[in-house]
Amino acid sequence: MKRPRLLRAGAAGALPEKPARHALPGAMADAPYVPPHPEPEESIQHSLFGEILDWMLAPLLLLWPMSIAITYLVAKSIANQPFDHALEDSVTVLAQQVKEVDGKIVARLPGSARDILRADDVDSIYFQVTGPRGEVVDGDRDLPLPLGEEPERSGRVHFRNESLHGTPVRVAYAWINLQPLAQPKPTLALVQVAETLDKRAQLANEIIKGVILPQFIILPVILALVWFALSRGLSPLAQLQERIRARPPDDLSPIDSRQVPEEISPLVGSLNDMLARLAHTIDAQKRFIADAAHQMKTPLAGMRMQSELALRQVDPGEIHRSLEQLAKSSESATRLVNQLLALARAENQPHAGVALEPLDLGVLAREVVLDWVPASFAQEIDLGYEAPDEPLEIAGNPLMLRELLSNLIDNALRYTPSGSGGSVTVRVRASAGQALLEVEDTGPGIAPGERPRVFERFYRILGSSAPGSGLGLAIVREIAQQHGADIEIFNNPRSTHKKFPGSLFRLTFPPPELPAPDAD
Repeated sequence: MKRPRLLRAGAAGALPEKPARHALPGAMADAPYVPPHPEPEESIQHSLFGEILDWMLAPLLLLWPMSIAITYLVAKSIANQPFDHALEDSVTVLAQQVKEVDGKIVARLPGSARDILRADDVDSIYFQVTGPRGEVVDGDRDLPLPLGEEPERSGRVHFRNESLHGTPVRVAYAWINLQPLAQPKPTLALVQVAETLDKRAQLANEIIKGVILPQFIILPVILALVWFALSRGLSPLAQLQERIRARPPDDLSPIDSRQVPEEISPLVGSLNDMLARLAHTIDAQKRFIADAAHQMKTPLAGMRMQSELALRQVDPGEIHRSLEQLAKSSESATRLVNQLLALARAENQPHAGVALEPLDLGVLAREVVLDWVPASFAQEIDLGYEAPDEPLEIAGNPLMLRELLSNLIDNALRYTPSGSGGSVTVRVRASAGQALLEVEDTGPGIAPGERPRVFERFYRILGSSAPGSGLGLAIVREIAQQHGADIEIFNNPRSTHKKFPGSLFRLTFPPPELPAPDAD
């Protein structure tokens, strides 16, 4: 353990020359450069109504063309089925008329049967009978043969799409065996019946019209119903907005969550929590202003009384004494105003918004102690400073920590008796990896039951004769909380005086967060 540095100031000694200040990395040097914040990008406000409407209608509008395409394909398939059956029947009937006579294939189809086969008011009907070698036995010679297919003896009817004279046609065809099954080599004839697609197209169009046209009528109705449903569903938000807007400015009572839909109950709950915090803050500010006004009455009344008394005096000595009292009252009022401003600054600074930087707690404490040496000389109190030689770094705000330590030293000097034996010690040390800041005095001490209350604003222990406003320790607690530090009060363990057990204020600072190592 290195020998601590000591600074003692007493009534009998001379005022020590103020030592050179230590250079601190980023703490006691000039304020660090803070780059300007970029201008926030202009945010686009979105409509909840529009968002929901988009998410509901976008899938509908995307699926609707797909529905039309599927409907068209299904309609074509449905339209093909009855006409394919008719073609299949025609192929079967025509196949029954094809025979082999004296080694030749003939189609015994009378003229009336040909007329019936070709009878159609809409489509053109074609047929063809072809022998085993591809020769046309009967029918239309222009009807093309199936390509790439091997003849089969099953007699099953097949279908294909062809083009005849530039017109698409549907062809039904089958190979028929003209030899008995016992014959090893069959004689296969090809029977084909084809028709144009006009009837099929008409039927498919009728089916599509029957399905699609109602959709054109229903779709606007669906859109209107969706619009109406969304308007009705979001109406509780508009009602909530009107209820909040109709409130008087000072009404911070919670919103009744039973009058809102379940989905926005969490939002209303969060809003109620914010209103409760705001009401608490406003009440605290009102109490603070009332207490501050009450505290200001005493020094202001004293100043007025002393000034009036000085005006009535003719004796220069009495006038001088009145002016001295006026100066003391003015000093008390000035101190009270400064403490009120310091407390307001500390309380209005959000905990997460305090600008912390690395600093040497020992150097900062030494500089504050040096600032209070003249006051300790005037009161004939021994003011001491103890710290290790090595730096003790914390993350803190230098200005706020100076205010904290100044209030602790001022409080200690006020309650420590003047004269021989009175002492105040500021100590900086490390314990269990944490930095400790201690202010120790030889005053009357603080009873354990009073210790939690001395940090309240304007609270003063009954019977205390020392001047003060009761704000110094409130400022200390607020700044300590801003830095995440714990503050405790003990009796002075080094005091041996029964009447003056002394006090020890100890602040424990968390270790500074070290930057993450750079990845190689």
